[in-house]
Amino acid sequence: MKRKMLSVLLSMVLLPVMLIGCGSKETSSSQAPANTADAVAEKAVDTAKDTVGSEKESYVFGYTCMDGTNPFFVILEKTIREKVEANGDKLISTDPANDVTLQITQIEDMISQGIDAIFLNPAEAEGILPALDQLKEAGIPIINFDTEVADLDYVVSYAGSDNYNAGKVCGEDLVAKCPEGGDVIILDSPTMNSIVDRTNGFLDAIKDKGFNIVAQQDAKGNLEVAMGITEDLLQAHGDVVAIFGGNDPTALGALAAANAAGLKEVKIYGVDGSPDIKAELASGDSLIAGTGAQSPINIANKSVEIMYKVMAGEKVDARYPVETFLISADNVNEYGTDGWQ
Repeated sequence: MKRKMLSVLLSMVLLPVMLIGCGSKETSSSQAPANTADAVAEKAVDTAKDTVGSEKESYVFGYTCMDGTNPFFVILEKTIREKVEANGDKLISTDPANDVTLQITQIEDMISQGIDAIFLNPAEAEGILPALDQLKEAGIPIINFDTEVADLDYVVSYAGSDNYNAGKVCGEDLVAKCPEGGDVIILDSPTMNSIVDRTNGFLDAIKDKGFNIVAQQDAKGNLEVAMGITEDLLQAHGDVVAIFGGNDPTALGALAAANAAGLKEVKIYGVDGSPDIKAELASGDSLIAGTGAQSPINIANKSVEIMYKVMAGEKVDARYPVETFLISADNVNEYGTDGWQ
C-alpha cells in the first residue's frame, strides 16, 4: 500500500472525480458546512501528491483529542495506536486537557515534526480553526473523529457517533419513566459540538412532555466541574426529577453531588456507555438511569480504516456515522461492565 507510485494513486482518485461531476451537498447534524463528493476526492488527490512524492517505508500520524484522561478517549487512542503500530507506522499523541490554545500549539509542534496526516478531535469546534488553517497550508490530511470541527471543509472525512440520537434515547427513557414530567437540570458544553448535539436530542425528546429546564450550565465534559456545579444547583433545585449530563464523566460528577445531597429519586443520564456508568447501572441501587452508549473502539477502527484509504489515494465518504443506543439497568448485562462495547 505504501509503495504505490504517484501516477497509480492519481489514477485511482481522478476516475471517481470525473464520474462524480457536480455532487450535491449534505448538511451535517451540527449544521457545519458539508463536503461534496468531488471535494473529498480532490483532497485525496492532494494527499497522494503530498505523501507519495517518493516511496515511503512508513507513515507518522498525529493524534489529538480534547481530553486524553477521559476513559472514552483513553480506549480510543489505545485502539488507534495498536492498529497504526501493527502496520509498522508511528503515532504521536498529545493531550491539550480541554485547552484549545494548547491544542493549537501541540498541533503546530506535530507539523514541525513532519506528520503525514492527523487524527483530530477538537477541544473547541470554532477555536481549533486556526490550527486547521495551518494543517491545510502544510498539506496534512485531517481525519476528524467524535466531535465535528466547525467547518468540515477542512477535513477529508469525519467518523463519529450519532450524538443527537445518543441524547434522544435518554430523553425518551426519561419520558417513559416520568410521564408526569418535572424539573430537569442540563449539564452541557456549548463549545463541544458532540455534546451540543446530544443535548439537542435530549431536549427534543422531552419537549412538550411536561418537563421544565430549571438550569442549563457548562460542565465542560468534566467530572469535577460537573460535581461542583451540581452541588450548587441542588441547593436551589433539590426536587428535580432528572439531570442530563453531556457525557458519562459529567453524569458521574452529578451522581456524586446528588449522593452527597441525599437525593433518592432523581434520575441521572449520561452519554458514552463507559464501564463506570455500566457498573452503576448493574448495581441495582444507583441514581444513574441510563446512558446513550457509543463505542470508542468502533470509532477508532473506522478512523484508522479511513486514514489508510486516504493514504492509499482511495475515495472516501465525507461522513461515517457510528451507531448509538440506550443502556439502562434493563439491558446492561448484555454489554457487561468490564470494558467498552
